[in-house]
Amino acid sequence: MMANDNNQNQNKEERDAQFYRQAYEKEKARAASLAGRLADARNEADSLQFQLDRIKNNPLWKASKPLRQTMHWGIRNYRRLRNLGGPKGIVRKLQQKRIEAEAKKLHGTASFPTPEEAQRQRDAKFDRMVKISILVPLWNNQREFQIQMIESVMNQTYQNWELCLADGSDEEHGYIGEICREYAARAEGRIVYRKLDRNGGISGNTNECLKLATGEYIGLFDQDDILHPGALYEYVKVINEEGADYIYCDETTFKGDSIDNMITLHFKPDFAPDNLRANNYICHFSVFSRKLLEGTELFRSGFDGSQDHDMILRLTARAKKVVHVPKLLYYWRSHKASTASDISAKPYAIAAAKGAVADHLTRCGFKNFEIKSTRAFDTIFEIKYEIKSEDRISILIPNKDHAEDLRRCIDSIRERSTYGNYEIIVIENNSADREIFAYYDTLKKQKNITVVTYPGEAEGDFNYAKINNFGARYATGKYLLLLNNDTQVISMNWLEAMLMYAQRPDVGAVGAKLYYGDRTIQHAGVVIGLGAHRTAGHTHYKINYDNLGYMGRLCYAQNVSAVTGACLMVRKSIYDALGGLDEMFAVALNDVDFCLRIRKNGYLNVFTPFAELYHFESASRGSDVRDEKKAERYEAESELFRERWKALLAKGDPYYNPNFSLDRSDYSLKTDRD
Repeated sequence: MMANDNNQNQNKEERDAQFYRQAYEKEKARAASLAGRLADARNEADSLQFQLDRIKNNPLWKASKPLRQTMHWGIRNYRRLRNLGGPKGIVRKLQQKRIEAEAKKLHGTASFPTPEEAQRQRDAKFDRMVKISILVPLWNNQREFQIQMIESVMNQTYQNWELCLADGSDEEHGYIGEICREYAARAEGRIVYRKLDRNGGISGNTNECLKLATGEYIGLFDQDDILHPGALYEYVKVINEEGADYIYCDETTFKGDSIDNMITLHFKPDFAPDNLRANNYICHFSVFSRKLLEGTELFRSGFDGSQDHDMILRLTARAKKVVHVPKLLYYWRSHKASTASDISAKPYAIAAAKGAVADHLTRCGFKNFEIKSTRAFDTIFEIKYEIKSEDRISILIPNKDHAEDLRRCIDSIRERSTYGNYEIIVIENNSADREIFAYYDTLKKQKNITVVTYPGEAEGDFNYAKINNFGARYATGKYLLLLNNDTQVISMNWLEAMLMYAQRPDVGAVGAKLYYGDRTIQHAGVVIGLGAHRTAGHTHYKINYDNLGYMGRLCYAQNVSAVTGACLMVRKSIYDALGGLDEMFAVALNDVDFCLRIRKNGYLNVFTPFAELYHFESASRGSDVRDEKKAERYEAESELFRERWKALLAKGDPYYNPNFSLDRSDYSLKTDRD
């Protein structure tokens, strides 16, 4: 018996050893393959650099510099003209600028409550008339800024506030104390002022303000900025109506003596954790329940320069209900010494911001991540999450004829992907051309490529949702990647860029950045309600590839309501649990409906600009809008979508501010005409 046990143990050890040897050899071979591809890429780069240096050192090249500059100027302006749509496009652009100028007027002093409305707000009685302690750290402020800041609080229509001022100014700015004491005498005990023995910086002075505060809620306000008169009223309203314990609003920078001299209007999405990790989009005006501070600090001096981003990350992670008030209620003054004017005024802010995000990610359980500044701005980040497990990705590609499109798509996957553990499942759907079947025969001989035949219906009954659901049955991967046959991979790490989000337990669908052949944007996230049909549309549509996007949005991963099914990654378990794509949406909106069902089940959807592909849209099946029968089908599916998601459409896309027009995809502001 003992000998038997020993033999079994020995056999098990040998099997285990063999398994680990095979796994080691497999990883070794994969590493060697990647190293070889990297070496080839480096050699190609070195060769190109050598050729470039040789050209640049050529006397003729140097002599022709003025001519080249003139030529490039002409090309740039030609591209701008082309992107605008020619002379008609320029006229539209000028009209749009006039419209935006009109829209700006809606958000300055013109948005202040009338005397009648202000009185109504002052008389309003809420179930919870919470006291809000507004903290303002002071240091060598300008006299007029100091007065305007205090008066913007004094003019609040909601009266249960407390202004806590901690002053670290030097002797030359003694007038700061005089101003504060003068206003405190008029404020019936609602302004609390303390002169500090020394300046403790933004963090230290704000923490001293907190010691003076007695309010149930805390608000953070900068010494040189201005509040909308209705700001506190709007905040107390959502505290009562929604149980908000963290609130923020939209904001604008302004210059000079008037808030109507607006520079940049920042209309924000509702709470979006991935956006917040990439950049401090919340910024001003933060008001939160004092309970969120229990067991933690307000500002941490180690993050000076980005102390607000650190605080917002920590407190929103604790909050039960983060609410965005989609109104422009905070006016951020831009002057030489402010970060509203230039981030370089505080160069240490960049390192502090990276440190704040790193601390937050660590607290959330992430390891081995990387935080990099993007081309948009030094404090707008690309976050690279660790790929925890290199699980198989099943790439589903429906196809009918179009051999060249499919060949281009598959060749780009095989040639450019650095992630190795994937399979390709081509779903054949009623092809007629001999060429495609000959190509299928070559594919069937290749490793990790399968061709399955969808039983299908007649041409007129084409159902994209059914085809993908059929193909998903053959998938052996932990992840599914829905991919159109008219796509072409650009970025080599596209699969990793999507997988790093799809692997997260809080994420559902992940979408990529897609371009047309002319490098204008086809997809950068989907907004519900956008477009003529008021169903859904793509943001930044037809904008040039090198555009930063609204407030840098084309440069960082962010939460969205939906992504296109032309390139969509999701865990197979989620896909199966939801029953895949809804087959009632035969062609249109099945991807958006799927993403909204994902969100309804508590997951986040993510768009990442770091997975890039070309999408030669409609090359495979033509355009629906030009075919009367297809147009009727699209309208029927649009009506079904509008009815199913009526409540959500009425509420509006949480990641698209209601101050934006739904008639354009470029984040144009609404006007009185909308």
